[in-house]
Amino acid sequence: MAALASTLFASPPKLSRRSSSSSIPKISLAKPLFHGNRRNLITPIVVSALRRKLISTSELLNDDSSNNSLKKVVDSFFVLCTSLALSVSLIVTDVDPASAFVVTPQKKLQSDELATVRLFQDNTPSVVYITNLASKQDAFTLDVFEVPQGSGSGFVWDAQGHIVTNYHVIRGASDLKVTLADQSVYDAKVVGFDQDKDVAVLRIDAPKDKLRPIPIGVSADLLVGQKVYAIGNPFGLDHTLTTGVIRFKFYFSGLRREISSAATGRPIQDVIQTDAAINPGNSGGPLLDSSGNLIGINTAIYSPSGASSGVGFSIPVDTVGGIVDQLVKFGKVTRPILGIKFAPDQSVEQLGVSGVLVLDAPTNGPAGKAGLRSTKRDTYGRLILGDIITSLNGKKVSNGSDLYRILDQCKVGEKVTVEVLRGDHLEKIPVLLEPKPDES
Repeated sequence: MAALASTLFASPPKLSRRSSSSSIPKISLAKPLFHGNRRNLITPIVVSALRRKLISTSELLNDDSSNNSLKKVVDSFFVLCTSLALSVSLIVTDVDPASAFVVTPQKKLQSDELATVRLFQDNTPSVVYITNLASKQDAFTLDVFEVPQGSGSGFVWDAQGHIVTNYHVIRGASDLKVTLADQSVYDAKVVGFDQDKDVAVLRIDAPKDKLRPIPIGVSADLLVGQKVYAIGNPFGLDHTLTTGVIRFKFYFSGLRREISSAATGRPIQDVIQTDAAINPGNSGGPLLDSSGNLIGINTAIYSPSGASSGVGFSIPVDTVGGIVDQLVKFGKVTRPILGIKFAPDQSVEQLGVSGVLVLDAPTNGPAGKAGLRSTKRDTYGRLILGDIITSLNGKKVSNGSDLYRILDQCKVGEKVTVEVLRGDHLEKIPVLLEPKPDES
């Protein structure tokens, strides 16, 4: 036993390189495939070899049961050797630090997802948050203070600090605040607005490096079914993105749908109809195509349930562009008028005729100067119908929307031909169009 102990504690037997290499088989690994697992491959080999040695030694010691203390010493020795071997294998093995830990690879995004993420990241700096403040007076102290009465979205139009939004977002405001994407807040001044088309332009004094004008697209060539993206600040939250497509639904006619202005009731033609969610606070924000170009201003949603879901409407950028240019240059939009008040469409339908019934044509207005007749009552209180406009410049007029649509294509100072039904015969009357009195 003494001889055995001296053998165990003596220097380990020298193994030739040939015998060492033959005891542990060589394994050829493809580095790109298993480079991160070399440590995991070497460690089991070392442990297995030491375990076999430990088992063989334990079998020798078990032959003499009287040497339990020596057995414990030998067991501790081999445990120490195992630990040292593992440590050496970890140190000498060339392991890439990046592969020292098992990392679950991040799930890859699809190409369409990457495109949507990139579109949101590229255009978010152009979208702003607008706060509408109103002045209130304390009933007891008579102190005047400002309180938020509404909010909405907008976008940077140019590097001069012009911000475009809906008119109904800023209506009734005593003060306006614009918050950029970096959360910096600026006072905004109203440059001008067009109530008929629900468009307004503001201006902020912000450094040019903080202003990211949104790329302007074209809305004339949009197709039903193409993808659109709405960015805004719904419910006063941070920038959010909703997606959808241009839709054809029920009796709506895709891109030929029209809505009424919230301020004046005048129709806004050819609005873009989409199923992208237009939530409270999205009003005034941009509607983008898949290239990230502006194609419209989100302005309204038709929802039978009253929720923020249904059919969304956006004012086309082709309409917005001309309005913004006039507001920036002149602070107003010069739009021609006939200078008449007309009856509701339902009243004319009850008469069994098609057209626009003139209720009032003031003598100082374009129609009154041209001789159009107003509706009035005789001395006995009987109603005498005025002229019924049936066409304008040869284009049929069936209702008030048709009349507005045709006028939008005309210019101030243009002479148009108005065809009216007067009594039981038709007459053609030339009318010189004039601007609104408050725009002259």
